[in-house]
Formats: sequence, structure tokens, C-alpha cells
Amino acid sequence: MNVVTGRRSLLKTLALTAATSAIGLASGRTGPAAAPVEPGVTPPLSTHLDGLKKRLALAPRRRDFKTVPMILSHQEQWDHEALTEVLSYRPSPRQAWDNSDIGGSWLYLMRNALNSQIWSFRHPDFLAVSVTHGTAQLALYDRTIWDKYQLTSLAGNAFKTNTLITERKQVVADSTDYEDWAGSLTAEDSSIPALMRRGVVFMSCHNAIWEQAALLLKSGINPDKLSHAQLAAELTNHLADGVVLIPGATGTLPELQEVGFHYAT
Repeated sequence: MNVVTGRRSLLKTLALTAATSAIGLASGRTGPAAAPVEPGVTPPLSTHLDGLKKRLALAPRRRDFKTVPMILSHQEQWDHEALTEVLSYRPSPRQAWDNSDIGGSWLYLMRNALNSQIWSFRHPDFLAVSVTHGTAQLALYDRTIWDKYQLTSLAGNAFKTNTLITERKQVVADSTDYEDWAGSLTAEDSSIPALMRRGVVFMSCHNAIWEQAALLLKSGINPDKLSHAQLAAELTNHLADGVVLIPGATGTLPELQEVGFHYAT
């Protein structure tokens, strides 16, 4: 089983000052394992959050599955190391978002939580985690898989393409000017990569992947004539860079709550 660590990409990224472009595309890729750490994105004094981002960038992501089972029963079948990093994060407060509707306001609400916690309540190390399932899970697939499997059929006509993994606009990456409407803290910058750069962790539900593979099979969208286990594996291999694969959303939420994350939906 191949493990993508992204160590060389992390070192390269730390030397850059330009903002990250849209999340990576192909499976079996050699790009970064996680959203890169960039200066001027997390707020001043967020030393714990910056440390977590660096550790997550080094944590393996497994993306060369040939088949996957319906229920994951071994740690090697999900991103155990990255999940452990999140569960071990201790600065408070921490918030776990139960996100299941791709057309909802979930990205804007997490942005609002970040802004309020960091700038109003002065918690620079505030961590928000998106425990993503349902149709929201579709936003975590790359463009290749959206095109191949016509995921608009599952996401709805409002999403002809996966616009949520694309930066909405070029913004000034200055995390200190929270009143700048051309800056990185505004509603114009609520895409998934923008939130990742601010430290938000996006988790992908294996159960949702399995169920979406079943829907594609039922609808006859299976150009390579794959089995259910093979199709679910291909979807998994095309999760966007930085996403953390978990066994299941509703099963992982209690684990997060057990260590102090506040539930939000």
C-alpha cells in the first residue's frame, strides 16, 4: 500500500510566500499530503495551530486503494495518523462541525466561527473540524472524479462543477487586518482551500463514500464496470489534498466530543 507523506512538498511550500492555488487533482499524486502552511494565514500567536498544520502536512494519506470494504476495521484503512493528531490537539476551544448538505451555509458558518473565536474572543489557536458526510462529502472529491462520474447528478443542478474546492478570488493573505473586505477573512474567501489555509481540518466519511458508490452503480454511471468495492476505492483515491479520511462521520463525532470538541451543525 502506497503512503503519501508530502514531506518534500511541505519543505518546498514553507519556502514560498504565494497563496495556494486550488486543491490538487489526480490520484496517485506526489503533491502535498495536506494543505500547506503559509505565512500570513493563521493569526499572530497561533503557535499551537501552526504546529498542528505542520504535523498534519507530514501525516500520511493513503490514496492507492484497489478495493475497500464496506466497514473499515483496521487503522491502515483510514488516515489514522492525521486523525490522531487532531484528537490529540489540546488548546481550547475546539469545534466539530456535522456537515452533510453541500448546498448549505456550512463553509460560511465555519468562517464566521473562526472570525469570532479568533478576533472577538481572542482564541488564536481555535480549531474547527468539518466532519463531512452526506452530499457535503461530494465537495471533497477532485475535478477528475467529478467529471468522470458526473457528480452533479448527486450534488444537484446548483453544482455543475465542484466550485467549493476552487479559490473564489485572489485575496490579500493578511490575517491581521480583519476589517479588510479585500482580505482573507471575508465571505469571498470561504472556499475549502481558503479555510484549510486558516487551519480548518476537513474529514471525509468512508460510509458516505461507500453509499455514493452505491448510488453511482444504481444509476448506471460506471464507465470502467467496477465492482462496488473498486468504485468506492477510486472515489477514496480522488479525495482532495489535505482531506483526512475517517471510518465514518457519525462514529467519529463522539471520539471528537470525548476529547473536548464542541458539537456544531
